[in-house]
Amino acid sequence: MTQDDNRGGQPPQEPPKRGSMRFQDETTQARQPSLAEQRARQQALADQERQEALAAEAARAAEKKSSTKKKLLIGTGVTVGLVGLVATFYTVAKPENVTAVCTHDDIVDNDNNCDENYVRSHGGHVSGGFFFIPIPGGGYNSYRYNYGGSGAIGQRVSGGSYDPPSSRANVSTKSGKTVQRGGFGISGKSGSGGSGKSGGS
Repeated sequence: MTQDDNRGGQPPQEPPKRGSMRFQDETTQARQPSLAEQRARQQALADQERQEALAAEAARAAEKKSSTKKKLLIGTGVTVGLVGLVATFYTVAKPENVTAVCTHDDIVDNDNNCDENYVRSHGGHVSGGFFFIPIPGGGYNSYRYNYGGSGAIGQRVSGGSYDPPSSRANVSTKSGKTVQRGGFGISGKSGSGGSGKSGGS
């Protein structure tokens, strides 16, 4: 009867195998890592530190390259800007050479009649770009410069304008007298050539 009762019950538990652990409590101490495990951990830490150092070096190199490229671009821009500025400066500063022709009623006349010193020494006067020289019997002949025109004395002037050129222009007569010395907007006098403001209508 006892045998029958044992048949329907649970089989008896096997005894625990030797060396196995079924549970841990708070008094259980951790096993110290083996020498191989310690070396593996040290190698892993060294590899991680090496990778971090390489990444930091790569980041520094990339930043330096970017900074150098930016400086190069800025330097190039500054150089191009300075070249443009210098070119503009020379373009503006370089005076234009204009020939002035003394005329009377659009006819080319002697350069002396448009020379302020000559006109004043002969009793004449200068006003508004015109040179007035007295004529026998009363009255005045008026003379003025034509800028850029051409023609021989006694001929009608060809081309040019009676408007004075910009103050940057070098203006002189065919005989070599300076009417206006150009340069940065400053007109000047030279010898018997008269004033830079004496020409024009």
